[in-house]
Amino acid sequence: MRRYTRTLVAAALMATLVSGTAGWASGSAQQPVTGPPPGSAAWRDDGSLGRALPDPQDASPAQVAEFFRTLSDTQQRELAQRHPSVVGNLDGAPVQLRYRANKLAAQKDPRYARLAEPGRQIIAFDPRGRGTVAEVYGDLLTARHVSVVVPGSDIDAGTYDRERDPYGTPAGMATSLRTATDGRTAVVAWAGYTTPVGVGLDAATGELAEAGAARLARFTTGLTAAGAETPALFCHSYGSVVCGLAAPRAAASDIVVLGSPGMRADNVAALRTDARVWAAKDPSDWISKVPNVEFLGLGHGPDPAAEGFGARRVPARTAQGHTGYFAPGTDSLRAFAAIATGGDVR
Repeated sequence: MRRYTRTLVAAALMATLVSGTAGWASGSAQQPVTGPPPGSAAWRDDGSLGRALPDPQDASPAQVAEFFRTLSDTQQRELAQRHPSVVGNLDGAPVQLRYRANKLAAQKDPRYARLAEPGRQIIAFDPRGRGTVAEVYGDLLTARHVSVVVPGSDIDAGTYDRERDPYGTPAGMATSLRTATDGRTAVVAWAGYTTPVGVGLDAATGELAEAGAARLARFTTGLTAAGAETPALFCHSYGSVVCGLAAPRAAASDIVVLGSPGMRADNVAALRTDARVWAAKDPSDWISKVPNVEFLGLGHGPDPAAEGFGARRVPARTAQGHTGYFAPGTDSLRAFAAIATGGDVR
């Protein structure tokens, strides 16, 4: 009875916090971007090869990869030219072809023309809603180690690489991690799902995370199908909820959560993954004020950084605040670099 009462109190506190009455920024409800990429109907109707093209909705990344292996370079480029939005988001398609297709797609949308600048490697881009994007730093196909950074709230195609608060953005985290490994990794800044805006009900529930988890799992299996190494996932804040839900299906060597409100799992075993699971939380992170409960759809469950959860601990004594884990010189970044290159943390 006492435990039930504590849960009710914690749930009430959670509801108060996420509604904004405790001084937090309230968020506006978001509709997740789901389904196949724009242009899929025209892709399905394309009979130029004399056979059906793989369905963006139903074909597995392995099937997509096998299909493209049967095509000549000219045929691949022609498909990307005709259907840039599909090819650019087709998990399992050749990496360089996706870069080419997304450059074409971004050039057609004045809002995102900067994504088509020379040297950028955009491996996913969808302008629907607030926009989703994923950018690669390094060479995915030659790197011995690959990492994917999964962000939390307030990240989209317009903010994923903003200069303000760089270590709170997936682009800033990705570049900092790659620098910390002396360039020995390829790192993906994956703003590939519809994130919550502010700290409102979207951030306290799992709807957006569930939609994001399906996209993340498919993206990671698409990387390996295209010839990249199995990635380590670095999941910040609400992104750790996404990673927790994706864990049973995602291709991942490691799952590292930082500043996590919970993973919608009671413990590491409940994640049903063979990946090594790590957790970091610095003493000054405000996420510690969020109750670690899951009740009536609110909250995300136990703290992954708590001893009873069973995750391996990442030191974070010198990180500051909720977005300081990737800051240069911190013990957390040094540990992340060791994990990203296949090592251990002592």
